[in-house]
Amino acid sequence: MAITSGRNFWCLCSSIFFVIATAPAWAETKLFESAQVTPAGEYTFGIEGPAADLDGNLFVVNLGKPGTIGRLPAGGAASELFATLPEGSVGNAIRFDRSGTMFIADYKKHNIFAIAKGATEPSLWFHSDEMNQPNDITIARDGTIYASDPNWKGREGHIWRIARGAGGTVQGQIMPAPRAMGTTNGIDLSPDGKTLYVGESSSGQIWSYAISGNELTAAKLVKAFQPDTVDGLRTDVAGRLYVARILKGTIALMKPTGAVEREIPLKAKEPTNLAFGGSDGKTVFVTQRQGGFIEAFRTDQQGREHCLQRGRC
Repeated sequence: MAITSGRNFWCLCSSIFFVIATAPAWAETKLFESAQVTPAGEYTFGIEGPAADLDGNLFVVNLGKPGTIGRLPAGGAASELFATLPEGSVGNAIRFDRSGTMFIADYKKHNIFAIAKGATEPSLWFHSDEMNQPNDITIARDGTIYASDPNWKGREGHIWRIARGAGGTVQGQIMPAPRAMGTTNGIDLSPDGKTLYVGESSSGQIWSYAISGNELTAAKLVKAFQPDTVDGLRTDVAGRLYVARILKGTIALMKPTGAVEREIPLKAKEPTNLAFGGSDGKTVFVTQRQGGFIEAFRTDQQGREHCLQRGRC
């Protein structure tokens, strides 16, 4: 063992103390214990669409006013403005693909925007006047985007498949499904990319579908919660689902079979969505409509999307 002088030992201890003292409070809590990360009122009532990059930054839509994207730096306690969407556009979801490109669902103008890694200027990736929104999106290993497209007044919805065709152009279409869907909202893929999970806010139900090219097949009811109590959802590398229980103030953690392992209590009652982040992908960030802030808790498995970005899934 190397001998360390008293002066160097003091410096080392001071450095360790500084790191511990400045570490986020939520990073030191027990598993599944949520803590508020950012000040109340940072984000509007439309706080949504959290997504984390591999540097540990968290991105959330509608910082201060609609049409913006906020960035919470790794280990930070306050958000800063990252980007502004074109006039009239309002983001509702953010996801990253394997190259680090950020995709944003613009529910007002029926667009999907893309922001290249290292840039802040959004460019149009896809647009369709046939869309109601889009609401939430998820991205497959090959870059295919699946988007939920609810009709809130009609209490119905669809799923879109958006991908680059053989000619290089980005094309999108509604995916035929074996059943009439309710108001499609939260959406994510299984770790193997073969199953699509879709939450329907109107019924409170979570459904799974097998993906067969441009079609959805083998519809299965995974779990039925109370109507109007489910919003965003995510999956982890173990295949479990994390469902934002809006109005109940919890995150339901459940197996693919629908068996609920636990209900994780939150600091406020209106979680809209969640995302995995942190250096190991095991920190779950939750956007809270009630209070307009972000909270976070630690879990025991990394998120599918975090693993995908690292090229390991």
